[in-house]
Amino acid sequence: MASILLINGPNLNLLGTREPGVYGKTGLAEIVASCAQIAEESGHGFEHLQSNDELALIERVQAARDDGTALIVLNPAAFTHQSVALRDAIAAAAVPFIEVHLSNPKAREMFRHHSLFSDLALGVISGFGAAGYESGPCWRVFATCPPRPPVVVIDATRFFQPSVRSRPD
Repeated sequence: MASILLINGPNLNLLGTREPGVYGKTGLAEIVASCAQIAEESGHGFEHLQSNDELALIERVQAARDDGTALIVLNPAAFTHQSVALRDAIAAAAVPFIEVHLSNPKAREMFRHHSLFSDLALGVISGFGAAGYESGPCWRVFATCPPRPPVVVIDATRFFQPSVRSRPD
């Protein structure tokens, strides 16, 4: 049985009420419950941490190095673009991880386009809202992968083209 650690970064405790047009209406508790169920059904252990504190996230990632965590599912949130310290902790822990984002950072403001984590991740899932977390087949596959399989990027914009609406004159 693999142990899966779900880590959510700053402001994700506000999911469901914070900018629902961007992040959806699903609350974090619902996402965590769904992920716990998927892990259990797949025969994996499950733990979750959400923190607005970079230090708490770093310390948990460092602990994952020695506590039997087999896979980290990480939404670094705002730390995606600025936390070299969290990136260094992920690299040092050497635990395979999947980077998840509710929205598609590449379709948003320019400062969100670069991730400090993607090049280290097994794969990146972005733009699918809460369903990105709940991608059970990904968990089942990645939890049993060799340590460094090829990087897989799942980007919603490749599947869905935004509708173009003309403005009335």
